[in-house]
Amino acid sequence: MRLSSRVVTLLAVATLPLALSACSSDSSSDTTSAKPAKAKNPNAGLLTGTQLKGVLAPASAFPAGFTAEADGASDSGSDFVAASARSTAKPDCTRLEGTSWIQVSGFKGGASFAQNDYVNQDKTEEVAQEVDAFQGATAKTVMKSLRSVATECASFTDTDAHAKVKVAGQSTTGLGDEAYTMTLTSGAWENGTTLIAARSGNAVVTVLSTAGGDNGSAIAKKLTTQVLGSLKGKTGA
Repeated sequence: MRLSSRVVTLLAVATLPLALSACSSDSSSDTTSAKPAKAKNPNAGLLTGTQLKGVLAPASAFPAGFTAEADGASDSGSDFVAASARSTAKPDCTRLEGTSWIQVSGFKGGASFAQNDYVNQDKTEEVAQEVDAFQGATAKTVMKSLRSVATECASFTDTDAHAKVKVAGQSTTGLGDEAYTMTLTSGAWENGTTLIAARSGNAVVTVLSTAGGDNGSAIAKKLTTQVLGSLKGKTGA
């Protein structure tokens, strides 16, 4: 039968002590048995800078006559770098001219990294390589950002000759999980520059090449392929 509001109220008052008692008992039990959840390590599975250094292509992979730049090699060692937010400012297109050009994506770099670069005897040609390991799905975001850079930096003025540089980008098949290639050319240059970014899991390989008469394309692809091969199957501790 339907109870009047007063009866319902009285029943509620009568049962309240029992409910409070039960809650008190449960609360006490939960306090003694509950354990704090262990925070997930955002760097779990990532290779350290020391490990990434080991996947960089060796000197034998570079063209004859090329030697390593003494001040061009660096890595994050056994520690991980604190993640930083992506810069949403307009990309600095001149970063495409140098090593660590991955920073044009708005990210300073990965949680770990390793890089080096080689030059010919006259220092007129350069080939550089870098590997960055990112937390979570950031590597995919980096690749997406680099694709947009090719459009935003379709043309810019270089820092040396103050000449107009044209940038052409395209998706590249057969390299890692996804890859993108940008070619930089200028009427003031003897040869252009090829930039390749390729993702393998949470790692992004970036290569710069001005070596050879094909805007550095063949050497860039060879180096990228070799580093991706070294990365395959490797995971961090």
